[in-house]
Amino acid sequence: MGATEHVVEGENKEGRKEDGKERVDEVVEEEKEGEKLDLEKGPVGAVIVEDSKGLERFEDERDHFHVSMLQRLNPTNPLRIVINGGTRVATPSPSQSSRFQPTPPPPRSQPRSTPTPQPSVTTLNSRRFTNKLALLLYLVHKVAAIALVCFLIFKGIQGLIDGSNPAKRKEERVLKYLLPQVEAASLLSITLAFAWQKALREWPQIMVYFILWCTFFMSLSAGILLICFQKPATDGVGVCFIAFAIGNGLYACWVSQRVGFCCKVLLKSLEPVDKFRDLNQPAYWMLGAGFLWMSLWILAVVGALNFYYPALVIIALLLSLCWTTEVMRNVVNLTVSRVIALYYLRGMQSNTQFCFQRALTRNLGSACLGSLFVPAIEAMRIIARGLNLLEGEDEFMFSCAHCCLNVMQSIFRYGNGWAYVQIAAYGKGFVRASQDTWALFEREEMEPIVDSDMMSAICFLTGVCSGSICVIMVAAWTAKVHQPFTATISLLAFFIGYLMTRIAMALPHACVSCYYVCYAENPENRLFDKTIKERLELIKAGRDVVVPTPRVPRRFTR
Repeated sequence: MGATEHVVEGENKEGRKEDGKERVDEVVEEEKEGEKLDLEKGPVGAVIVEDSKGLERFEDERDHFHVSMLQRLNPTNPLRIVINGGTRVATPSPSQSSRFQPTPPPPRSQPRSTPTPQPSVTTLNSRRFTNKLALLLYLVHKVAAIALVCFLIFKGIQGLIDGSNPAKRKEERVLKYLLPQVEAASLLSITLAFAWQKALREWPQIMVYFILWCTFFMSLSAGILLICFQKPATDGVGVCFIAFAIGNGLYACWVSQRVGFCCKVLLKSLEPVDKFRDLNQPAYWMLGAGFLWMSLWILAVVGALNFYYPALVIIALLLSLCWTTEVMRNVVNLTVSRVIALYYLRGMQSNTQFCFQRALTRNLGSACLGSLFVPAIEAMRIIARGLNLLEGEDEFMFSCAHCCLNVMQSIFRYGNGWAYVQIAAYGKGFVRASQDTWALFEREEMEPIVDSDMMSAICFLTGVCSGSICVIMVAAWTAKVHQPFTATISLLAFFIGYLMTRIAMALPHACVSCYYVCYAENPENRLFDKTIKERLELIKAGRDVVVPTPRVPRRFTR
């Protein structure tokens, strides 16, 4: 039994020694792993349980090794030792770490490549003023017009005060029999302007037909009424109205095939208007300013009767009034175009007041230049088309018809009403915006569609209809109180009604322009439907031909 116990105790001692060795080996492996972790990551932590004398001896050797390593450190070496709960953090310096990094091989010599020029990114928030020369010209004109109006008002008041002046009686008659009718025509035209715009936004499909034929009947009625007065002046004005009514009726019959597509585009383009409740405020401001300026303008016309060359002065005042109201209309056009264009191009809901301020400052030069040239270019283009219409087969009498039309088409590329969209969106100049916009139409092959667009004609006819209604009211009124003024007051009422209505109709016109131009820029935009795309496909397939300019039959040209 005793021998057996000694054997068991020996086995136990050997087992304990082997366990101690295994633990020491495990600690050594942990320390090696800790040193690797220290070199790679920094923090090292180790918890050692002292179970045997061998483990204590190993710890003493390890501490001695670390102390000797610290003693050999260079004092200038920025190695930081942080003792925090047994944790050591070492941060080697960049110069020291760079010693152990292999030097990179020298770069291979590569042939120099010429940098490719990057296209300039067009910004939507351009801060530069466009068409500064036109802006300067308009401001100089406006200052001169204000000075002339104030001077003529002073002359009118002076003529009324001076009792010995022979023109006093004439001025009194004008103030009594002309001023009330003209002011009434201004108020009526503003009311009609908003009525037309509201009706067109609510019932676009009905109003297109209504405007075409209402203008015909109203202009015809105004012409017949003026002829009934049996005065040479009223007869001449009445014949002009009747001639226009006949042309309007022929146009309404000619474009009957295009009305359906015009209604579709108008209905779709007016959809974003409901998202901007204050979009009509620029039109309110411009109409209010137009009414005030027109009231002063009428007083200046009265004062011109007491000045040298009254006819020339009144013509100059009329031209200034036309340019001023056209600029007001295009300011509204630019404001609405920026709001709607940014909605189509970027999905943004812009601030209408900010866009209005931008149109009155940075883009005002383009509005002035466009107001001066676009009506003249479009009028000359219509005349060229009329010559092409009358050409028929007689090349001898109308040999220059094609030449005139081609010249006007070329000029139209450098100045057209579609340019206001890119002027408002990107802050481009008028000529460049016209070229870029027409280039977009050519790229998408949309020239037949935009060339036959009816929205410009609809807005024009709306103004003529309002002017005709004002003529009917003013002519009937003046014929009862002072018939010799009938023709003069009728012409003034027509111009006032036309110009004020065009300011309000700038909103739907701008919406349609934005729809076409923004579609040409990005046809894949999810905000556009397939209206234009299907129309283009029908035109290319020959199933829906755009109505060409009619020709006079050959039998009538012989």
